[in-house]
Amino acid sequence: MKYNPRTPQDVAKYAVGRAAVERYAHDGARLGLGSGTTSAWFVRALGEKVEEGLDVVGVPTSTSTRDLAVSVGITLLDINDLDAPLDVTLDGPDEVDRDGDQIKGGGACLLWERMVADASRKVVCIADDTKLVDQLGRFPLPIEVVQYGWMATRRSVTHLLDDLGYSDIEIVRRSRDGQPVITDNGNFILDAHLRAITDKGLLDTQLNLIPGVVENGMFTGIADEILMASPTGDLRLIELPNRKPARRTSWYK
Repeated sequence: MKYNPRTPQDVAKYAVGRAAVERYAHDGARLGLGSGTTSAWFVRALGEKVEEGLDVVGVPTSTSTRDLAVSVGITLLDINDLDAPLDVTLDGPDEVDRDGDQIKGGGACLLWERMVADASRKVVCIADDTKLVDQLGRFPLPIEVVQYGWMATRRSVTHLLDDLGYSDIEIVRRSRDGQPVITDNGNFILDAHLRAITDKGLLDTQLNLIPGVVENGMFTGIADEILMASPTGDLRLIELPNRKPARRTSWYK
């Protein structure tokens, strides 16, 4: 099956998806399949190669990615059944800076995305070139919280951000069609509108110390490479040998 992206941004996403398949997907590869629009184009491009005979297995980072992968014929493996690390996870950001640090979670899949990345020897950030920024923060930072006591958790998040020097921050429970967004894990998403992030490592670690916070979308030092494409199909690879994870990113690295 061949796809025809309709917008310049989708053309770029499809181009980087196809390039990622060519670069990282080989017979016998065990791949982490990211979530979001760029990752969806990668999964479609991977499905084309599977249809041609490529033999790979994938571990999805969301139910939506799982359903898409099944629809294009990709064999899937449950993360609980891994007997060895994944070769590489390919996933897209909402924003990525030149250090390779990312804001993720716009699709509400941040917990599974981090878990699959942690089960991988290598992580590649795939993106169209509009996602590369000099400073993270224009995209709201997603924070996944349990439903029980979520307003109390939001107050604790507000106090932490105030302590870190963020003032007058809007923190909104994400909704769609007038209803709260529920993650694949049954949780809520709080979106913190920080505007400009200056302490990436602290946010990555300190938010998760708050009772009620399950995970947050500040992904520091996780990506080993960034692969980007423009709407004209021009590719750019940024290697990140000096990445600085705030947390241990994988037992396999």
